[in-house]
Amino acid sequence: NVHATVPLRLTAGIVALLAPAFASATNGYFTHGNSVKSNGIAGIGIALPQDGLAAAANPAGTALVGNRLDVGATWFVPRRSADIVGNAIAPDAHYDGNGRRNFVLPEVGYTHAVGERSAWGIALYGNGGMNTDYGQNPYARFGGTGRAGVNLEQLFLTPSFALKLNPHHAIGIGVNLLYQRFEAKGIGFFDGFSQTPGKVSNRGTDTSTGAGVRVGWNGQFGDSVTVGATWSSKISASAFDRYKGLFADQGSFDVPENYGIGIAVRASGRATLAAEVQRINYSDVRAVGQPLAPLLQGEPLGAPNGPGFGWKDVTVYKLGVQYMLTPQLTVRGGFSHAGQPVPEAQTFFNILAPAVVENHVTLGATWTTRDGNEFSAYLARALSRQVHGRGAIPASFGGGEADLKLAENLLGVAYAWKF
Repeated sequence: NVHATVPLRLTAGIVALLAPAFASATNGYFTHGNSVKSNGIAGIGIALPQDGLAAAANPAGTALVGNRLDVGATWFVPRRSADIVGNAIAPDAHYDGNGRRNFVLPEVGYTHAVGERSAWGIALYGNGGMNTDYGQNPYARFGGTGRAGVNLEQLFLTPSFALKLNPHHAIGIGVNLLYQRFEAKGIGFFDGFSQTPGKVSNRGTDTSTGAGVRVGWNGQFGDSVTVGATWSSKISASAFDRYKGLFADQGSFDVPENYGIGIAVRASGRATLAAEVQRINYSDVRAVGQPLAPLLQGEPLGAPNGPGFGWKDVTVYKLGVQYMLTPQLTVRGGFSHAGQPVPEAQTFFNILAPAVVENHVTLGATWTTRDGNEFSAYLARALSRQVHGRGAIPASFGGGEADLKLAENLLGVAYAWKF
């Protein structure tokens, strides 16, 4: 019908337009939330589906948000830097990684009911990423030349289907289709530590694809309590062939398994309190979870068990509140805390990926128009966090420490059409 055809054509056009235009880094390199509404309430969405991107958090929500099209974007402004101190090769120095300062994270979601008990949907969103661009190369003292940095961008397209088992419980499944891009520059000196020299740095942008599955459940208990749970499989993505000498297992860069549980409590006719816990298993992805230590034990970059960034698994805790001030205006806010993925001993390699922020503070609002459509916006701040290295730079590189710092500002807007 016309209501389905027009939104799908619009979604396809936006996918083609925005697919290459995003980057992000909040909870490790995962996004804090997957939609403007979700980001306004600390990234919560597992037990509180509110828009056409519900499947990005929990596909069971596809059956609970009605027929709608949501289109939005977030302006993402990270501030990243590094310091090298106590190194024998050159004096202490500060390095600014903000050669590129502004990024866009697109989002598109569409849901459509099929009868009274089921619905299908499709969601497009930036799932994760990381960017650094150092005009002054932090690795120049070790032989690095030119500008240094990396650019990782991950985009998900998630078709979903959900079924209401009864008026109080729904289940859903989504297929996570991954498209990712990567580029590294200024670290060619690592060729001497790679099993594939010449495929470590300055190879331009490479792309990779993969697919996985996300399943979820949503249950309502009484009139005021909703509980949700979700699990997303690890995605074994195709390798970055141009960088097979950098990432462990010849350029492999998978997306880690992640899962979570959430609760939403309607404290009154207008107020909703929500909480959520999410787990991201970074250590299961060799390129990310392997420490730098194998490099010093003769294991080259790019080998099956080669060195990596040494990230730990992350648990994210989210707490938020939403309040309907008037039938037209709903406001929301929240706070989240994520575990630190970068150990103090792994800061040397993570100059390229200083994903060290832990705490987010968020505010958001939705205005409902006279015809029932919605305009939403949010503002978030990832509070500045610095991680000081401890035994981070190997003695063979002159010893000393690498200290990392990151802060982020996010501003997002979205518009929703209801059908």
